Amino acid sequence: MSGPTLRVLIETGSKRTFACALDRTGLARSGKTEAEAIEAVVAALSRYASVAVAAGLGFQTGASAADVEIVERVPGNATTDFGAPGVVGEADRRPMTAAEAGREAALLEAAWAVFDRIAAVAPEELRKGPRGGGRDRSTIVSHVEDAERAYAGVMGIPGAGTRSMLELHGAMLEDIGRASDGSPLGGKRWPTRYAARRVAWHVLDHAWEIEDRSDDAPIAPVAAR
Repeated sequence: MSGPTLRVLIETGSKRTFACALDRTGLARSGKTEAEAIEAVVAALSRYASVAVAAGLGFQTGASAADVEIVERVPGNATTDFGAPGVVGEADRRPMTAAEAGREAALLEAAWAVFDRIAAVAPEELRKGPRGGGRDRSTIVSHVEDAERAYAGVMGIPGAGTRSMLELHGAMLEDIGRASDGSPLGGKRWPTRYAARRVAWHVLDHAWEIEDRSDDAPIAPVAAR
């Protein structure tokens, strides 16, 4: 039986390719090839289910590579090869209704909740890589907060460097949760769809890093709301 269709944007750099799920805000995984990236994003569906649950949305995980629909392919850039999805596609510039915008905002808010939940129970010292590298929990949390201040600036949110994270998140959710004609937020570079998926991807990527590098810290379940 075929699983639910997984619509993706493929972003291909010279060293790395990302598969970005367009209907699952923040779900994007990479590989050396397009096939590897698709395999990785399909494998992450079950993990992403906790985000959908936290957002109060239904979710099906039973997809395979055969269920993937490639909506768009875009050439990557230095950001892609560095390890982040960095290209705005035409799919990101589509107008967005108030209902769609509300869903994007709910999934971004849920990604933050999942990150906070994982970080709260993880040990400070995380497992190191095979060469002894890797940041500890508090350093990752600080990195995510610094990145979000930079992202807010790209979204045209004033005072990003001085607001509390709670205030900043509220402003970001307000902008993303508003219907859009597909124009860049704040007259800058990022349209709403791309802003939502880029911010949520970064949060989840580091949430899952903390989870994977924790020793035996229990990860509390997310309750449906």
